[in-house]
Formats: sequence, C-alpha cells, structure tokens
Amino acid sequence: MGSVQSSQEFKVGDINGWREPDPKNFQFYILWASRYTFYVGDSLNFEYNNDSVLVVGKWDYYHCNTDKPIFAFSNGKNIINLDRAGPFYFISGVPEHCKNGQRLLINVETHDFSPPQPYMVVSPSPSPLLSSEALARLTLAHVLVGLVASLLLPEYLYF
Repeated sequence: MGSVQSSQEFKVGDINGWREPDPKNFQFYILWASRYTFYVGDSLNFEYNNDSVLVVGKWDYYHCNTDKPIFAFSNGKNIINLDRAGPFYFISGVPEHCKNGQRLLINVETHDFSPPQPYMVVSPSPSPLLSSEALARLTLAHVLVGLVASLLLPEYLYF
C-alpha cells in the first residue's frame, strides 16, 4: 500500500530567489530544478524585485519571447500551483534577463500510489504440505518475478 504524499512548496532559486543569474552561472535555474522532483499538487514560490514571472509555452521559453504569455505576474511574490503533469515553462518578463539564464523549465510528475500490475504466471494452489515459511518464500518469489518482469517488459505486453 502506498503512502499519502503531501504537497510541497518550492522557493524558486532557494535563497537567491527569482533573479537574473550571475554571468558565470548562466545555468543556475537548470541546476536548481535538477535537484528536485516536482509532483502534481506541489507549488512554486517566486520571490523577486523589479522583475516579473511569465508562464509561457515551449517556443516562447526557448526564444525568450515575452509577447503573449499564458500568465504574467509582477507583484514580487507569486505562488504557482502545479496542477497537471508535464512540462511548465517560466521566463523573466525582462527579455535580457531571460537570455542571460533567468528561465525555468520543470517537468511535473504524478504520484503513483498503486504498484504496476506485473505479468505473472498463475500457478496451481500450493501443496498443503508446504510450511508457512515455504509458502511465504514462494509468494515473495512470485512477487519479485512479477516486479522484475514489470520493469523489463514494455507496457504493451501487459494484459
């Protein structure tokens, strides 16, 4: 049985916040995001001065295009809820800041509370002569075989 996961709030950039990175640290936000796993239900806390946060599409992210953001924030502190799985693209509203590395791409994952259904061969009922210890080992062996199979076999082989 999976445990219930609680949502987390991540302060973008940690103590540095949301700001134009130093020229020697152009990949600051790429490295920051790589340290975390983001899940649906988590949120990002952007704190900044004299700047803004734009939620944009993929093309706008890679080209630092500020013309048509999906959402725009400029009040110095914004909490953005990650309400779906998939990529999220953020850039500074100052094009030069974005070109200098003030942009953030994260991929949001879903919590998977149920283990994958492994492909298992159904075997006949255990013999009544098996001890409970032997039965436990046999059951564990079936679970392990199923788990390994689920990791190694492509999804299209599942029934």
